[in-house]
Amino acid sequence: MNLGRWVFSSSDDLPKAVASVLEKTTAALLALFFPDDCRICGAPLRNISRVPVCPDCLSQPEPLAADYFCVSCRTPFVNPAPLGADGRCALCRRGLRGFDAAYSYGAYEGVLRELIHLFKYARIRPLAGPLGEILARAIPRDQRFDAVVPVPLHWWRRWQRGFNQSALLAAAIGRRYGIPVRAALRRVRATPSQAGLTNARRRSNVAGAFRARKALVAGRRILLVDDVMTTGATASACAAALKSAGAKYVALLTLARVDRRSWVEPLQVRPDTVGVT
Repeated sequence: MNLGRWVFSSSDDLPKAVASVLEKTTAALLALFFPDDCRICGAPLRNISRVPVCPDCLSQPEPLAADYFCVSCRTPFVNPAPLGADGRCALCRRGLRGFDAAYSYGAYEGVLRELIHLFKYARIRPLAGPLGEILARAIPRDQRFDAVVPVPLHWWRRWQRGFNQSALLAAAIGRRYGIPVRAALRRVRATPSQAGLTNARRRSNVAGAFRARKALVAGRRILLVDDVMTTGATASACAAALKSAGAKYVALLTLARVDRRSWVEPLQVRPDTVGVT
């Protein structure tokens, strides 16, 4: 072997080989001095990444499966009884949804739920990338949209969290498909948490809480992006605001939805009985 010839070769292979060695060496040193484990399964992370989740866990979320779905909002059902002759659920038939269609990748459980919690509550912003890839799988290939609009947070909640998770997801979708992202919605009033409320109370809680900018949505097909759909009350209120501003079509896109096939309406407690046993 002519070592001198190899060392001083002008071949493009040498920079690549050196870069590969440096990358592997750096990864080994970081793993040695700054060990880290997957935040979900606890396995050691073997690659340098800003995402503290191993590839196996990132690949685990599976699409939501059910024998029966509402053709409009894609709510899953165990039998076709709740669906009308047109395949729509009672809320869609009564016009209470606000949006024209809803797409969710998976059920809000298991690894997908943990990933969303790491992103949203542990504030691991780089997860927007892999979660955006998961989110993109839920969009039907035959659909086209003029703008992507994230569900807004009230300014106080956004300040507390440091970012709006829906806006980061919307940006990922916009980049992937070359669709402009528009901050067309704003939350005009803060609302109490939706947790523990019935469907009707949820809708009442967010009614009139949003306003849309007509110049950004009038006559357009809008893809409304959020992280999780529970009952759809917040998305319905957003869609109603977008439609009032002239949007032609509004579809909801979320990473996950709460599977309510075995969900029981929470017991509503009168305020004057709180703390009374």
